[in-house]
Order: sequence, then C-alpha cells, then structure tokens
Amino acid sequence: MAKVYVFDHPLIQHKLTYIREKQTGTKEFRELVDEVATLMAFEITRDMPLEEIEIDTPVSRTKSNVLSGKKIGIIPILRAGIGMVDGILKLIPAAKVGHIGLYRDPKTLKPVEYYVKLPSDVEERDFIVVDPMLATGGSAIEAINSLKTRGGKNIKFMCLIAAPEGVELLKEAHPDVDIYIAALDEKLNEKGYIVPGLGDAGDRLFGTK
Repeated sequence: MAKVYVFDHPLIQHKLTYIREKQTGTKEFRELVDEVATLMAFEITRDMPLEEIEIDTPVSRTKSNVLSGKKIGIIPILRAGIGMVDGILKLIPAAKVGHIGLYRDPKTLKPVEYYVKLPSDVEERDFIVVDPMLATGGSAIEAINSLKTRGGKNIKFMCLIAAPEGVELLKEAHPDVDIYIAALDEKLNEKGYIVPGLGDAGDRLFGTK
C-alpha cells in the first residue's frame, strides 16, 4: 500500500505559512513555492541509490559515494505544477521534465487529458509527479494513469497541501505510488477547495483569476 509522508521540517512549515497567507503577492508566492519544492526534493530523494568510487583528495586517495546514475523525470501537472519544477531541478539538474495537461469536464466534473509530453525513455526513469494541491485527487489519479499507460513504473507524487479525501482516493487508485506532502489539511469544502488551504495555486502563481 502507498505510504504517505508529511514533512514537518521547520523551514518547510515556516515558508508554508506565508504561502497560505492571502496577502502574499505573486512574486513572493512564486519564490516561496520554489523554495519549498527544493526543500521537499531533498527529502523525496533520500532513498536514491549510491555507488562507491575512488577519488583523489588533496591529501590522499579514498573511496566515496556518488549517485548510481538512476534517471529521474519530473512531471508537473499543468499549469500549477510548473511552479515546483525549478525548485527540484536545483537539486537534480540532470532530471528531464515532462508535462501532463488536464482540464475538468464541465458536465462530468472529471479530469480530461489534453496534453502529454514525456521523456522518450519513460520505462527507464523514476518519476516525481508534482502539483501544489491534492484536493479531490482526480487530477493526480488521471496524471499517473497517463504516465503508467505510457510505460512509467516507479512513480512518486509530491504536493504542498493535501486534503484527506484526496489522499485516500489516490492511495486506493494507485497503491504503488507513495505520496509526499508538506501539510495534510482538514477537509474539502462543498466547492472542492481544501480547508484551510491556500486558494487557487495556479492563479496565485501566475497572477490570474
């Protein structure tokens, strides 16, 4: 069954407070999301495999560890997920970035795929799917479906804020996908917004309404 990791690091929680604050402007909001994504990337990569090599220090020859070369892919769910990509790339600059675009059908209210662009070597990569919010879970579930149908196997999901309802539905739909979140909030309201949440992440990132 999927594991859920809630990050309680003081720096993440501090920055998340100002991300939630409604008076935080677009520029600062964007910078804070970028910073939290970097901090979360540090945690989500904790289990990356290492291999030992020999190197020469200025003093002597020694053995030391480097990443074993496992390929990473970052998949933001459009559009808000884009705001988390650069923060992750600061730590994993060699990662390739794909994109999955979804919109909500006004009649069924279910997510519909409209754009998918992935690295060519999907089957060889470990993927991190990112979106600032995990509310109903519909977009995350569908994005991971899209990735799996194209050969993706090792997948993690990362977001800033999640509602319990979305977490449970994602775990049920994809029990092999671990979930990494900065804060698990109280609930969804009748409009499907996370409470207390942070509002619409896309609008706040890009200054739209």
